[in-house]
Amino acid sequence: MSQLTITALNQLEPQAFTETLSGIYESSPWVPQKTFSKAPFEDLSKLAQALQDTVMQASRQNKLELIQAHPDLGGKLGRKTELTPESQREQSRLALDALNDSEFEEFHHLNQTYREKFGFPFIICVGLVSDRQEILTAFRRRIALTPDEEFNEALTQIHHIALLRLKALIEA
Repeated sequence: MSQLTITALNQLEPQAFTETLSGIYESSPWVPQKTFSKAPFEDLSKLAQALQDTVMQASRQNKLELIQAHPDLGGKLGRKTELTPESQREQSRLALDALNDSEFEEFHHLNQTYREKFGFPFIICVGLVSDRQEILTAFRRRIALTPDEEFNEALTQIHHIALLRLKALIEA
């Protein structure tokens, strides 16, 4: 798959811009849609910052919906159709789609405990971790955070995910 240049992206009409960037923020096309008016973008970094600013300026409810759009890690991965193509690639990179029974049970338990406490799925940028153990360590550590701390951490992780997705899509 060839990457799009920032120049080509800047020349897109609003609908094409939104469609092109629709996978950057999980199932949340409103992010590129609201960011379009900030074009043209000088480079990938400026585009990433504009998208992040759009999210951070959104209402708490919109941010919560963005967080809730993310799938559970190591969850019902047998049903890959429930995951976006981006999430499938990211989770399969660490073989989260091939957990053994005890690993699946641990992820399931942590996902359930986390969701009960925070009301949204645990989010970590799997592109920045080296293995499943690192994810489990972060899971256990972050369950102890306050709801506001974890809400902000989830958004930080989403921005990391978005940047990696942008780098895969747009030529730097």
